[in-house]
Amino acid sequence: MESNILDQQEILQVLFYPRKIDRTILPAGARDIDIEITDDATIGCRLFTHDKSAPIILFFHGNGEIVSDYDTIGPEYRQVGLNFLVTDYRGYGWSTGTPTATDLLADARSLYLQLLQYLQEHGYTGPVFVMGRSLGSAGAIDVAALHNNEIRGLIIDSGFAETLPLARIMGLDPVRLGITEEMGFGNKEKIGRVTKPTLILHGAEDQLIPLAQAEKLMAASGARTKELQVIPGADHNSLILVGGPLYFQVIRQFIDKATGADDWRKRRRAKKDINHQER
Repeated sequence: MESNILDQQEILQVLFYPRKIDRTILPAGARDIDIEITDDATIGCRLFTHDKSAPIILFFHGNGEIVSDYDTIGPEYRQVGLNFLVTDYRGYGWSTGTPTATDLLADARSLYLQLLQYLQEHGYTGPVFVMGRSLGSAGAIDVAALHNNEIRGLIIDSGFAETLPLARIMGLDPVRLGITEEMGFGNKEKIGRVTKPTLILHGAEDQLIPLAQAEKLMAASGARTKELQVIPGADHNSLILVGGPLYFQVIRQFIDKATGADDWRKRRRAKKDINHQER
C-alpha cells in the first residue's frame, strides 16, 4: 500500500467491524495462543489440533468475524485430519489495539513468523497452508507471496482480486478519497508471485465480492496447480452452510494432492507391497 491512504477514518469505518468479547471457554482439542505484536497490541489466536504431524492451516478470517466464531468450525477441520489455527485482528475478540489497513498486512506477517516458531517449539511438524476468507484474503495472499518457498499451499475463501470494486460496494468513492488500485491491497498482483498449489473457493451468488473477483484471482495466480471451486447457491457468508461436509472434504483433498498424500505412485507401491507379502 502507498502512504497509508487506506487508513483514512472514512475507510476504516467500513473496512473493519471489531467485536470485543472476553476470552471464551475452549472447545475440546483447542488451545489459545496470544501473540504480542507491539507493546500496545496483542492478538488472540486459537489452535485446533488433530495431530501434531498433520497439515496445519493458518487462517485469517473475514471482517466482522472473531476467533470464537470458529469454535464449531475448527472441530470440522479436526474431523478431516487437519490442524486449524485461526487468528484475530487488533481490537477483535480479546485482542488489544485498534485495527488499520496498514496493520492488517504487517500483523499478518508478524503472526505468520511468530506462530510458525510457536508450532515448531511445540512439536508440530506438518506442512503449513495459509488460508484467508474475505478481508482475510489480503493477509493470506500477502504472507503466501512473501513466504512462497516455505508454505505448502494457499487457500482463498470468498476473496477479492481488486480493492476498488470492493470499496465501491461498501459505499466508498475512491476518486473522491484519492485512491487508485495501485494503492490498494494488491491481491491480484501478489497472487501472481505464489507458485505453490492454490485453491480458491467462492459462492456463485456472492453479492459482496462477486464471483468475477475469484475468477480474476484464478487467472492471475502463478501456481501451476490451481483450482477454483464454485459453490452453487452460496452467497458471501454461506459457503460452509451450503457446502456442508463437502466444503471440508474439498479442502482435505486439495491438501492431500499438494502434499502428495494421494499420489498414485504411493498407492501403487503400497499395493505391490501387499501383494508381495501375500506371496
